[in-house]
Amino acid sequence: MPSDPIHITLPDGKVLELPQGSTAADVAASIGPGLAKAAVAAVVNGETVGLMEPIEGDAELSILTDRDPAALTVLRHSAAHVLATAVRELRPGAGIGFGPAIEEGFYYDFDVDAPFTPEDLAAFEQKMAEVAAADQPFERRRVTKEEARDLFSDDPLKLERLEEFDDDEVITVYENGPFLDLCKGPHVPSTGRLKHFKLLSGAGAYWRGDEKRQMLQRIYGTAFHKAKDLEEHLHRLEEAKRRDHRRLGKELGLFQFHPVSPGAAFWTPRGTTLYNTLERFVRERQEHDFLEVKTPLLYTKELWEQSGHWGKYRENMFLVLNNETGEHDMSLKPMNCPSHYLYYASAKHSYRELPLRYVTLDVLHRNELSGALAGLTRVRQFAQDDCHVFLRQDQIVEEVTFLMDFILGHYDAFGLPSSLTFGTRPEQRIGDDALWDQAEAALREALESTGREYEVAEGDGAFYGPKIDFRVTDSIGRQWQLGTIQLDYNAPERFDLTYVGEDNAPHRPVVIHRAVCGSFERFIAILIEHYAGAFPTWLAPEQVRLLPISEKWEDSAREFAAELDAARVRVAVEGRETLNYRIREAETEKIPYMAVIGEREAADGTVAVRKRGAGKKQEVMPRADFVARITEEIRSRAAE
Repeated sequence: MPSDPIHITLPDGKVLELPQGSTAADVAASIGPGLAKAAVAAVVNGETVGLMEPIEGDAELSILTDRDPAALTVLRHSAAHVLATAVRELRPGAGIGFGPAIEEGFYYDFDVDAPFTPEDLAAFEQKMAEVAAADQPFERRRVTKEEARDLFSDDPLKLERLEEFDDDEVITVYENGPFLDLCKGPHVPSTGRLKHFKLLSGAGAYWRGDEKRQMLQRIYGTAFHKAKDLEEHLHRLEEAKRRDHRRLGKELGLFQFHPVSPGAAFWTPRGTTLYNTLERFVRERQEHDFLEVKTPLLYTKELWEQSGHWGKYRENMFLVLNNETGEHDMSLKPMNCPSHYLYYASAKHSYRELPLRYVTLDVLHRNELSGALAGLTRVRQFAQDDCHVFLRQDQIVEEVTFLMDFILGHYDAFGLPSSLTFGTRPEQRIGDDALWDQAEAALREALESTGREYEVAEGDGAFYGPKIDFRVTDSIGRQWQLGTIQLDYNAPERFDLTYVGEDNAPHRPVVIHRAVCGSFERFIAILIEHYAGAFPTWLAPEQVRLLPISEKWEDSAREFAAELDAARVRVAVEGRETLNYRIREAETEKIPYMAVIGEREAADGTVAVRKRGAGKKQEVMPRADFVARITEEIRSRAAE
């Protein structure tokens, strides 16, 4: 007897009746030949699957085409397998690790004797093109654990992964031509779908991310459905290289690093000016509504035990040996939160005082792995514009709205559009579920009251509470995680924080953790790359360079420099070499304004002004007019 049909519910509510064993490809074909051709994968009952996988029973189904972001993830996962196919053909002895899709592409890890060279990557890419052209189908099949052991008997990395499966767990393998991999999937129907891809770089990567395990060789690549998208992505990567803050920081003389203090920047005079200008901007915006305090850098472990950091965060802390006890029972502070709790608890507070907003800009230390250090974006010593707000439960909505406007106003000043995510409770957390339920409900209500769109990031909250994260988009379209608003009901309990309510009884405040820049170091790295080193005038370390045409006019230039300096304009006089050389040098150093002074300018009290990037165009104007123009530009913090 024929088996009962299955019923497939489409996104528009229409229900299709198909035979048992039908696939998503069959569904697409039943809808129309255009969709069948465009289909890349499918979502069945909320799970992304391959087009050729049989559908088990009635299901809700939607077809993914190249317009769907999830389809690009499937394509890139398949690209990783095609890469592994190519490497195995050219290096039959290479051990194979994992090959996932990642945010902007894919990677695959291999166990080989030596790092891959650029020539190796070129050869692998050529072989990938041959594998793709062969249009090999991705064939999925289920196997038992014992069958999988036989299939991967020569692959110790896969065998190790196999031992983590339960004996009754579903195990799947994918085969495309000569290559077989232990993989959950899904994949595109065949390798021929991979047409537009590029291998980008190689790097070392510890197996399973464990620095005590063997070093594998990771190959990074990217893939797109359309050639135009690949070309645009590669252009962005080249632009990102041109803007790399590590290169520009050196060229512009802003900061440097030294092996004797890994992960801590040495700021040059120019870089220190940039840093201080940003810090001054942050302080000015906070001086009326926030209270700045300074707190110690070193604490005993009792504080960190009380806060929960000693148990949850100790591996990221710099521990200090106590000469009296002979134990590492002290730590440099990795964050300011507990010190703010201590300060709040040092006095009684009335409900009328709340909200209280304490801000600290002190230096912090976190013990990042040496391999994770990356210029200013990942350091061991840094400073945050770190704020903790102590408030009543009934003030949460109003306070979150205030803080969101404050944070977004900061990004607007730098031309950085932003988006929001709501992070819920992580697996590793402190506090009971009742507190988390209360915290998540309160923060979600506050977020929704603003009317702003946001995405939910399940499990991405801090270990002590849910959070709102702010991502900014820079001038070449990259997103950066920056500010945060984190709601914390646990700290007031742990530190027994109270305020006296209207009923004259003690009540628990709520704590909000707030950061805007994240860290100054990382924010400056983002600004360097966002502006490609060409900072707006108010932020530039040097705002005007005066260029006397010859030595005869240096005195006039220095007199004008004194006027600019008195108006708090950062100015330098440069008289060496030829004028053309000095103009090119100022352009290379991205100085916002060049001001040329010759015989006529010295006699008339004028200056010939060239604006950065304007080529040979210059404007002769009275010196007072130029001073007025640039000081207004600095005062208003005009964006460019």
